[in-house]
Amino acid sequence: MAYRLTLIAKAGLFAASLVGAAVQTPMSGAEAPETVAIAATAVGYRLAGDFQREGRTVDAPMQTRTIADFQIMKYQLTGAQYDVCVADRACPARPKSRSADPRLPAVMLSFEDASAFAAWISGKTGDNWRLPTDEEWRAAAGTRARDDALGLAKNADASERWLAKYDAESAEAKDDERLRPSGGFGANEHGLYDLSGNVWEWTDTCFVRYAVDPAGVQPVTTNCGVRVVEGAHRTYITDFIRDARSGGCAVGKPPAHLGVRLVRGGRAMATLVARIKDIARGGLSWI
Repeated sequence: MAYRLTLIAKAGLFAASLVGAAVQTPMSGAEAPETVAIAATAVGYRLAGDFQREGRTVDAPMQTRTIADFQIMKYQLTGAQYDVCVADRACPARPKSRSADPRLPAVMLSFEDASAFAAWISGKTGDNWRLPTDEEWRAAAGTRARDDALGLAKNADASERWLAKYDAESAEAKDDERLRPSGGFGANEHGLYDLSGNVWEWTDTCFVRYAVDPAGVQPVTTNCGVRVVEGAHRTYITDFIRDARSGGCAVGKPPAHLGVRLVRGGRAMATLVARIKDIARGGLSWI
């Protein structure tokens, strides 16, 4: 119990430091990204994660979540924007061979790279910039979000599910993996560009394994070393991976490129408070 209280106290100090660090000098050499407002809405979608019934993987259940209004970047982060953070020695450098053209999206970015940029731009602008949750990304994507259910029998063999998922994603995948300038994949109904193109986007949602039984759906393990990534389909990537084709992708066809689209404002403090309460109850762990 004493250990948990120590964690709670440390988390409170960490939260306070985040609030205090949010107001710094204006940005130099780059502007805050343009955003689009997404109205509060109820989103019906399948939960992210792995769902097991009687030891077999099954399709995620449909859920309806109420999402508060938020602002999200109109375009994906560009190489020019990210490289200002690198020049300021706040972000790790990325491979120079990728998206050298400043009009192209910044790719070969890990979750850790994305988090470093979010912290840096928050300090420069005085706003709270963060990665979206999976629910927020789905709400923003609108008609570009894809239902990734396979519709197989509930006790389908694991290898059968893997092959079915790979075949479904490969059939719809675009052969052209060349990066396009921002806006190259068009806009959705919210005016957001390049969703579900060939650059997938990190979310802040951790990978969760659930048990499905007559009583409902219960989380079993939470792994925040693996995050949900959204794009032409949903997948799960280890947080330090920059190129999913070289490893770190869970199931299905790996993303061609990994990029970033941030949310401005929102629930960072509320999320931290909820996590502290979970720890105090003996529920979720930090990892």
